[in-house]
Amino acid sequence: MSYFFTSESVSEGHPDKVSDQISDALLDEFLAFDANSKVAIETLVTTGQVVLAGEVKSKTYVDVQETARRVINQIGYTKAEYRFDGDSCGVFSAIHEQSPDINRGVDKADKMDQGAGDQGMMFGYANSETDNFMPLPLDLSHRILLELAIIRREQKVMTYLRPDSKSQVTIEYNDDHSPKRVHTIVVSTQHDDFDADEPMLAKIKKDVIEILIPRVKAQLPKRLQDLFADEIIYHVNPTGKFVIGGPHGDTGLTGRKIIVDTYGGRGAHGGGAFSGKDPSKVDRSAAYAARHIAKNMVAAGVAREMLVQLSYAIGVAKPVGVYVETRGTAIAGLSDSDISEKIQAIFDLRPAAIEQRLKLRNPIYRETAAYGHMGRQPQTVTKVFESPYNGRIELEVELFTWEKLDHVDQIKSVFGL
Repeated sequence: MSYFFTSESVSEGHPDKVSDQISDALLDEFLAFDANSKVAIETLVTTGQVVLAGEVKSKTYVDVQETARRVINQIGYTKAEYRFDGDSCGVFSAIHEQSPDINRGVDKADKMDQGAGDQGMMFGYANSETDNFMPLPLDLSHRILLELAIIRREQKVMTYLRPDSKSQVTIEYNDDHSPKRVHTIVVSTQHDDFDADEPMLAKIKKDVIEILIPRVKAQLPKRLQDLFADEIIYHVNPTGKFVIGGPHGDTGLTGRKIIVDTYGGRGAHGGGAFSGKDPSKVDRSAAYAARHIAKNMVAAGVAREMLVQLSYAIGVAKPVGVYVETRGTAIAGLSDSDISEKIQAIFDLRPAAIEQRLKLRNPIYRETAAYGHMGRQPQTVTKVFESPYNGRIELEVELFTWEKLDHVDQIKSVFGL
């Protein structure tokens, strides 16, 4: 029998994502002027207020208030009627210095002996459903909201859109776990109060179905376009009006969308959030490393699906465990334990080695903080940072390095493929 699987995404204007983006923008500011900064910043946003808290060890100084306001305005919260905007909201900082008891386990005389910044287990996942080796329900959910944000900024159609939105996609799968069809699409988007309720809601639903979804569908390869049939069920703003939204409608917190950030529930998750944390925290860096491994392994043809778990002890460099599960999709003759052993021979999984391999000591994190940390397009960009305390610098950085298929040939050689 066929079965159904659902994943959701939230937009850059969702309160939790506003918090994530502020935390990661602050991290980038610290790393831009001091690459060795140790940062763990949490953000809370609510009506007219931003609260920053956490621990930092750095040689530089960052104007946290200016950074937070800039991020909020860039997201699109620029009007007083939203009851939360970058120019008028309050910004309260309770950031203090990192505990020396934590730092002593991380910094070592030999950089490569750097210990993990915390204990825990991190997961990476990949499958062959999509060209970016991500689960299809989550990939479509992200694409819907990315395109909705583009439409909002263009201000040509759907000019009533506001920043806060959510999406959800349900896929019907065949018995062999291949996608059969798109079953249900849910879109909830904040909007201006531009008409009486009934015609307003009808207009939004019509625009989602006739403008938004065709633009998303056009981005996909034909095999995935064919999954969009006439009988798709649509729920557009199913609760009715969505005028009150953003941090005024719901308090936001850093790290509260960890499933959206990763695999939409299709893989596993160790529970640690990403945003606001420098790469010495393996919650972040090891999760990226595990995704890098899983994606390259699936791309090389070792398996059609792979889950990788890395686990660490605080202050210890080498992982205490490397677990692999291919769910019966590995090439004939290979056990999951065989694959795990070969992975450890190919990839150095010490935190310092991960930082070097994936170039994680660069200010690359603001871009990860909305629309998923995984499945994104690797690219090189120039970023500019200006500070009244540190001057102006331009840095060329690589984004989403963990998505690069740069180990496929080596994997094929090791596995004899």
